[in-house]
Amino acid sequence: MTDIAAEIVLFDGFDELDAIGPYEVLRNGAQAGASLETRLVTLAETDPVRASHGLRLEPDGTLGEPDLLLVPGGGWTTEGGVRAAVEDGALPEAVRERYDDGATIASVCTGAMVLSAAGILEGRPAATHPVAVDDLAATAATVVDERVVDDGDVVTAGGVTSGIDLALWLLEREFGGEIAEAVTAEMAHERRGDVFGLE
Repeated sequence: MTDIAAEIVLFDGFDELDAIGPYEVLRNGAQAGASLETRLVTLAETDPVRASHGLRLEPDGTLGEPDLLLVPGGGWTTEGGVRAAVEDGALPEAVRERYDDGATIASVCTGAMVLSAAGILEGRPAATHPVAVDDLAATAATVVDERVVDDGDVVTAGGVTSGIDLALWLLEREFGGEIAEAVTAEMAHERRGDVFGLE
């Protein structure tokens, strides 16, 4: 099995469950036998990051060169969050650099808008939260109304809780169904919907 370094990038205003749901799934995957390390990171050294509902988190470190980079959503229709990250430009640039270096890029919810700003959704199917569907459709992405969309080196998920299904799918894709099912049972989660993009 392949060793995979996964990083979930945090920024002020990210949605808690967008990041922590996949984080718990991936960490449980490692406990179930997946050769996987998962870290919470920021672009630069920072004090604890404040999420959209007020949770404060201290990251494990700064963004490295992961095999899998996951971008949460949060705050597209308000000040701060994803909208501020897109307008700032540093996060989309960092995402593009990791993509160009061969990382698989994943997003949850409105995190897809960061991927779009990074220029990696052009002509590709993608999912996002309903509040951002029209904005994503106005870009070069093809919006798909699905919980999880797998387009190879780019994987996107729709609304907030779909990030759990996205992470479970990544475990299944990379490490097999047995590990994904073990984590599903451990978390007492009921997976929903099919993964769009599978042959």
